Formats: sequence, C-alpha cells, structure tokens
Amino acid sequence: MLRYLTGGESHGKCILAVMDGVPAGLHIYKSSIDKELARRMVGYGRGKRMQIEADKAEVLSGVRKNITIGSPIAMIVENKDQSIDSLPVVLDPRPGHADLAGILKYDLKDARSVLERASARETVGRVCIGAIAKMLLAEFGIRVMSHVIMVGGIEARTKGLGFNQIITLAEKSDLRCADYKAAARMREEIDAAAKTGDTLGGIFEVIIKGAPPGLGSYVQWDKRLDANLSRAIMSIQAVKGVSFGIGFKLAERKGSIVHDEILYDGKIGFYRKTNNAGGIEGGMTNGEDVVMQAVMKPIATLKKPLASANIKTKRPVKAVVERSDVCAVPAAGVIGESMAAVEIAGAMIEKFGGDSVTEMVRNYEGYLKQVKEI
Repeated sequence: MLRYLTGGESHGKCILAVMDGVPAGLHIYKSSIDKELARRMVGYGRGKRMQIEADKAEVLSGVRKNITIGSPIAMIVENKDQSIDSLPVVLDPRPGHADLAGILKYDLKDARSVLERASARETVGRVCIGAIAKMLLAEFGIRVMSHVIMVGGIEARTKGLGFNQIITLAEKSDLRCADYKAAARMREEIDAAAKTGDTLGGIFEVIIKGAPPGLGSYVQWDKRLDANLSRAIMSIQAVKGVSFGIGFKLAERKGSIVHDEILYDGKIGFYRKTNNAGGIEGGMTNGEDVVMQAVMKPIATLKKPLASANIKTKRPVKAVVERSDVCAVPAAGVIGESMAAVEIAGAMIEKFGGDSVTEMVRNYEGYLKQVKEI
C-alpha cells in the first residue's frame, strides 16, 4: 500500500514529506522533483511569495545511489521565509478560509496557528511525493498532465487537441492554458481583479494517459478508483468540486448519447471512439485516458477584505489581509497532477504487487498478455 504524510507550516523552517510503499529499484532523479516544484510556482496571478522561494528538495532516506531501497522515502524543502514566530496574531478570520473553523476545532486563540498549516504551502510536500509517483508510472508508460480550461468564467477551447499537443501548448503558457486566445482574456480578468483587490478561481483538467484497464474495483466503496481520485483532488486547498469525462453535462443528455460504445479491433483489442466517462466505469479504469476536472474557488484572502467578527471582542471588523495570490489555478493543476499520480501509482502497486520494480513490471506484463487473450 502506498502511504504518505506531509508536515510543516507556511512560514516555518521547512516542509516535510514521507512516502512509504514505493518498491525497490526505482531510479530517483532529484532534478525531476525540483522541476515539478518549479512548475508549481509559476502562473500568471501568483503572489510575491513565489519571488521569495526557490524550492529545492533534499532526499533524506529511502534512496541509495539514486535508487529506492524499499524503505520510506523522506524529503525536505526548506522555506526561505521562516518568520512564523515573529508574524502578528490573527484575530480577524477570513471568510472562505480555515481560520474560524480551525480555532473553534482546536481551541486556539490565534488564527495564525491555523492558517500556517492550512496554507497551500503544504502542497510543496505533495508535489515532491507526486514527482516520485510519476517516476514509477513512467516505468509503465503512464503519463500525467494538466491544463487550465477556465479562469474567471473565460473558457478555453481545446476540443480536437491531442494529449501531446495540450502538453506542449500548456507548458509554454504562463497560465498553463492550451488556448492562447482564451489565455489572453484570462490575463485581462486577472489584472482587473487585482486592481479591485479581488481574486479569481477557475477549472483545471488532469489527464492520465496509458493506464491499463482494471485499476480500482467495484467490489467495495473504498476501492473505487474514481472515488479515491476525487478525494485526493478535493483535498487540495480551495478545490470545491471534481468531475470525470464530460462531467455534469452527463445530467443534461440521454444515455444513448453519453455512453461510450464498445468496439473491438484484432490488433488493439477493445476500445471506444468517445470518452465521455473519463476513462473510468464501475470504479475501474477501462483503458481509455482518465480525464477529470476540478473547480477551484477564488482565493480567500482579499486586498479589499470582507466583513468578519473579531475572535476576542466579537465586534464587526474587516477580515485580515495576508500575502496571497490573485489567481492560483495553474499551480493547482500541477498539484492535481501530483495527487492523481499518487492515486494511480497506488492502484498500480495494489494490482501488480511486488517488492521491486522488476517484480512489478513482470506482473504487469503478464496481466497485459492475459487481457489481450480475452
């Protein structure tokens, strides 16, 4: 079983990540981890924190001579801004943030103790973990990518673009959007929001290519892969909804239109011309691309803050203003990739077992042979 934990606060000494269950024999490339961390930091609309930090990971355990040895992998990313003990007390909680609910739950007197951990800075650890999951998936030809399909109501048009085309176009965009005309309008919306002290949310899409049929299961609720992917993506700060394939449009159309007809070819086996289901049926991958979308709400910290109530005096106040982003949808997509990669990697380990990558590959190849013989 693949397990992981993160630790650390936004302005503390570091962010920690521990990953357990990675098979032995996997080549770990630190440059690839750092590349994923760099991708998380980019995006039009990001705040000044991204100009301060230059995230680099240090692998502390579980790897010898750049190869996993089967024991837990521990990683650390030091924060440049380590001002947690000198930062002011926060008594004016922000609507839309964990501030108020956190102090009520943990019996705290200062929302600073909540927001330091609730901050999306924690996702640095998850991106480190996701980078290793991607390395494992690469051993099986599985790739994970994301792109922004909406910001502030501006929708990208990417229909007809292939997986590689979307990757190429999105990675060259500061909004990670494959539709450059839409991206230009998104930038205008972000600029307008910044001028008025507001923030913007949007939608990103994650696509997983090359996953074999049969990951996940229908036999128990907690084995359904779409449910596990949904939980993982929903755990990202500010994400408020997840859908698969054509998503909520399924509610508008008849079954005869939305269900993906099954075809067979002697060379490639079973396949579908459409992928409205997003590559998952009955809680299992069906061999098509796994496609999911996530809705990110606008960032809760506003330069023109909303009404709140002071924790001590209970009097009406304006919510606290912290250093923050205007829009972080592109970065959320990168984090979404990481979370999806971890879930798919975990499903691969569960299905094919093995204490080493060599054993896992052997089991995988045997399964593919079995599937082709059906």
